[in-house]
Formats: sequence, structure tokens, C-alpha cells
Amino acid sequence: MVPDISTGGRTYGLLAYLYGPGRRDEHTDPHLVASWMPGLAPDPGRDPAATLKQLTDRLDLPVLALPKHRRPVRHVWHCPVRTAPGDRHLTDAEWAEVARRIVHATGIAEDGDDKACRWIAVRHAADHIHLVATLVREDGRRPRRHNDGIRAQAECRKIEAEFGLQILNEGDRTAAQRPSSAERAKAERAGCTETPREILRERVRQSLAGAASEEEFFRRLAEAGLRIDKRLAPSGDTLGYKVALPGDRNRDGEPIWFSGSKLAPDLSLPKIRQRLDSGLPDSDASAIDRSGAPAQRPARARREAAPAAERAASALGGDDDADAAAQLVGVGELLDAAAQTSPASTRKELGAAARAFERVTRSHIRAERADNRAIRSAARGIIRAGNALGKGEDGGATAMLLSTMVLVTIAAARWHSARGHAQQAAAAQQAAQHLRAAYRTAAATPMRAMREHGRGLPEPVRQRHAGALEAVLPQHADHVLREPGWDALAATLDQAERAGHDPNVLLQQAIAWRELDTADSVTDVLVWRLRRLGNLPATTESPRTRTSSRTSQQQPPAPKHTAPGTAARTNPSAPRPRGARR
Repeated sequence: MVPDISTGGRTYGLLAYLYGPGRRDEHTDPHLVASWMPGLAPDPGRDPAATLKQLTDRLDLPVLALPKHRRPVRHVWHCPVRTAPGDRHLTDAEWAEVARRIVHATGIAEDGDDKACRWIAVRHAADHIHLVATLVREDGRRPRRHNDGIRAQAECRKIEAEFGLQILNEGDRTAAQRPSSAERAKAERAGCTETPREILRERVRQSLAGAASEEEFFRRLAEAGLRIDKRLAPSGDTLGYKVALPGDRNRDGEPIWFSGSKLAPDLSLPKIRQRLDSGLPDSDASAIDRSGAPAQRPARARREAAPAAERAASALGGDDDADAAAQLVGVGELLDAAAQTSPASTRKELGAAARAFERVTRSHIRAERADNRAIRSAARGIIRAGNALGKGEDGGATAMLLSTMVLVTIAAARWHSARGHAQQAAAAQQAAQHLRAAYRTAAATPMRAMREHGRGLPEPVRQRHAGALEAVLPQHADHVLREPGWDALAATLDQAERAGHDPNVLLQQAIAWRELDTADSVTDVLVWRLRRLGNLPATTESPRTRTSSRTSQQQPPAPKHTAPGTAARTNPSAPRPRGARR
């Protein structure tokens, strides 16, 4: 059950919407289910003689009784309360009880207080009601509604348990402020799926990803097309900032500004400065002044980001909470960098993952003294390298990074769950789902080529690699040899061997880097780790053009007409490894 409190200044306008047809004719049978005093609130939905003006006048009476100079400008308190998808539909009587409990909990109208604010509860849909109150009590005083949003949330958790509804996650006051219903309505009228507040939050976050200085941050904001207004001290120092979308104006034609702190708690200028003060490694800082050419290719930047993400996952499994919190901030920047430079095929899912993970980066655990320079530098490298094409080495390197990022988000979910951060843990799981979808898209082509390569290997070579796997990873070997990715893993081990590596040693290094129990596909994780550790290409050549002097020395090559995977029929008595394909 989700309450969403906002304030406004027009009682009649809000009631006209609640009792109207809705923006898409979605309102059905609008009517009152409860009010401050039964019989005193006219119901224009069920009483043909009642009007919206009559209801407005009754609600606003305590406000109008005050001298004009004492009337609050934003005197309308509005709180929609919605059940979660899948919950049963409550009766009018149950919604009336919900309404009374919430106005009591928030200080709008406490039980037994005959001088409390006037309020009503309107129902025009099966799954929610709208509470409306005027913020002047019958005695002319203002209600005590400090932290009314938190108190409404707490009461909803009790109601959920008592009514047998889904019990939603508790908040901890670190979430970004949600758009108001007026902001959402304005976006819908403009045909937009996101409000200006949400668009600005994402662009500010992306501008901060990997930024090395405050000047660079503001330059990126301007390049993103945002209007910027800095608050300056008499000395000329910047004290704060606010941003606006071009064309987003109020009824007076003025830009609608949002300060950083109104977009998210960690986007205020002091919090941004704390992040920037952690700095970047000297090697990266020395590259900052170079002129515009990218420092490296997108594929290389993504390959180099993977070990930084692995280290972040390791920190999340450690005991240093400050370090883990700092790494989460860095992972958020890395996701923002990957999302804004990703190819079209993965951009939507990566953008959704970055937006979900934004919630994961904030909790009450502070990260001021921890060092996340390595992962922030990796994010900077991705930004400076520019957009990836999603093909060839770019596609394989993107899959390599995304495979690691899935494990990082799972580690983040575990870390938050262990500390009771329910909303952050749920957001991490959501980010992981989007990353899995992006990974499947990015990995499809390179993994298909590697599987084809692996199926074309001579059987003794496949058997030798299966034996190495069983020796190094006995607890997972049976499962791995049955996975669809075993062929790709065999191809990777073969390439590593031909590049001069000892496959056994490389496998041991890959397995020692981090546990594999959280991996959806052990073979996929091992493939990308081995390719990164062995400095192997993120793609593989076609089997038709592949040559291998090592294989030709061990046995005659298969005839050209032999189907992939059947080369070992020159030795039909040779045993096949478990899971090896015929």
C-alpha cells in the first residue's frame, strides 16, 4: 500500500479532477467513502443535488475564516493511497478505515480531536482512494504534520499486515523525491513517459559519472543541453546550483528549476564535491588535459572496467561497510557510463538498470573516507572512449563487462539485505534483471561463434580441457559440462593454450577471483574471466578460417566435409567427456 503526499493551492481544481472522467476515462463511479464528519460533506458523485462548489466551500471554510494575510498559499493536502498490484480489492468500508487511520497517523485529524482539519476520501477506482484535506484546523491553527509521509508509510505497513495485503519495503528517507501527481499529469499531457524531475536527475547523474572536477561536471551539464543557474558567493565561489529543461516553464513563462538536492540527496553540490574530492588515479588525471580524442577504444575501456567491477564485488563481501558503500557509488557511475555509451541493442535495458541502481547507491552508511578511485576511473575511461558499436570486439567486451556487473548487483543485493535495507536490496535485484537482459543481447553473437569454435575442436582436445576443468573445479564440473556454454569454454581454453597459457593455471586464477555460486551460467562467467585474464580477444574467428599448429601435431586434421564436433571419429574408441557434444 503506497501513500503519496503532496500539497497544492486549489481545492476546486483537485476535486474536479477526482470527480471527473480522468485523463483517459479511467475514473468510474467517483464517490465519498469517508469524511471528517458524516453528513456534513456533500457527495457530488452519489447525490444529484450536490455540487463540487458546495464540497469545496465546506472543506475550505476554516481557511476562508482566517484573515487573508494568514491564509496559507498551499492549503490543500492530497494523499492518494494505492494497493499493490495483485492485492485484493478493498470494500468501501475497508477504504474508510484506511482513510481514518492515515489522517490520524499523519496529524491531519487525530481521533477524538473535534478541532482537527476537514478531510474527505474519494474513491474512483478499485485499487485506490484519494485523501483531500485543508491545512487549517477548525480553531484556525495549522496541523502538526511533521514527517507525515514517514508516518503514513508506517501506518500502511500495519494496515497491510492486518488486511492480509502485500507488505511493501520500508523506506529509510534516502530515496530521491518522487514526482508529484501534478508533475506526472503535466508529463502525460505533453506525451512524455518521464517527468522533467526524472529526466534531469538522470542527466545530472550521467554528467557526474567519472567526472574529474567540478568544472568538468558543469561543462557536461551544459553539453547535455540543460539550463544551469549557479548560486554564487560575493567572492565568486559557487555555493550551489539548479538546473532546468529547455522549454519546461510554469504558467508565468519562467523556467522550472530544480536544485541538485531536490533531484536526489547525493546530487547537492556539497555531496558532489565530496565525491570529486576522492580524486582519480594520477595516471588518469594526467590525461584529463588532452584534447578531445578518446584515450582508448570502447572495447578496451570496457575490458579494463571489468576487473574494477570485480574488486567492487569483493569489497561488498568484506567487513568494511564504508568501503562497500563507496564501491556502490562507483558501480552506479560505471553503470551510468555504460548506459550512455552503449549500442542501441542494449541501451534501453542498461538505462533501466542504471536508474534502478541509483537507489542502491544511497543508504545511511557513509563512504567519505573510502577509496573508489579505481572504479570511478573505469567509468571515466568508458565515457572518454565514446559509444560502442555493439559488434565484433566491442560486443564481446560489452558482454564481458555486463557478465561481471550482474554478479556485482547480486552482491549489492546481498549486502543491503544483510543490513536490513529492503528498498535498496529490491532495487539491486531489479537492476540485475535488466543487466541479465542486456547481457543476453550483447553476448548472443560472440558466444555463438565461440560455441561453434568449441564444437569443431578435436575430441582429444575437448577431453583434455574437460579433465582440466574436473581437476580445478570438481564441485561444478558435472554441471558445467552439461551447460550450453561448455563449448564456448572449451574454445576459450583452447585459444588460451594456443596463446601460450597453461589452461589449468588460468582456470585456477579465474576461479580464485570470486565464488561462482551466484552465477546464472558458470560457463559464461568463466569464459569472460579467462579471456580477460589471458588477454584473449573478446570474439573468436570462424572455424572455417581457424588454423592450429598445436592440434595438427597431435592428430590429423578432420576432413573439410566433416561436420563440426565429429573430427574425433578418426579415433572412434576415444572416450568422450561428460557433457561433450557429439
